[in-house]
Amino acid sequence: MRKALLSAVAFGLVAFGANAASAQDTTVTDTSVADSNPTFRGIRIEGDIGGDRFQSQGRHRDKFGYGATVGFDGVIADRIVVGPEASYWRANDWSENCSRGGGNSQICQKSFEEYGAAVRAGYLVTPNFLVYGKGGYVNNQQRKRIDAPTGQNIVYDRFSTDGYQVGGGVEYSVGRDVMRMPLFVGAQYVYSQYNDHTSRQRVMGTIGFHFK
Repeated sequence: MRKALLSAVAFGLVAFGANAASAQDTTVTDTSVADSNPTFRGIRIEGDIGGDRFQSQGRHRDKFGYGATVGFDGVIADRIVVGPEASYWRANDWSENCSRGGGNSQICQKSFEEYGAAVRAGYLVTPNFLVYGKGGYVNNQQRKRIDAPTGQNIVYDRFSTDGYQVGGGVEYSVGRDVMRMPLFVGAQYVYSQYNDHTSRQRVMGTIGFHFK
């Protein structure tokens, strides 16, 4: 399901971008309109880095994490920015919470990579400053392990769990780099709730480019 959904999102990004570019080329004749807010229009690729908190079994683990996002942004009425995105995230060296179980056993739940697909919508406070919110689907790879006091595995189960994500952030366009691509920086917070009653919080700094 995860691969099929992310493939559909990727296809949608390409199709949406191509149609939007085609529509812009064939319908826009006023250069003042065509050039409005160009730094928040088109395919967006960003790197994400920051803090990760994985919560399970009434415990949490704080770690450093990193990932990437690719999306497509369209601008409506020069102020509203909206579009789909797909993301990848992981905690450095993964993240695991452990607690004591019955008979002095140890129960550990480990989180691996997270894949997401969301829709982002925001408002341009100024031509270079965007405030946005987003929501969508996430999938997290996890492992649950129960160890006997002797160290033997009683349970060892790796599985995939679905869920949802909500979040928001800010983004600032700093202009164009030497390759003439709009460069941006930003910060965002994202909360993910998984169907097995575990969750994740991320606070991230971002840097990336828009490709028209």
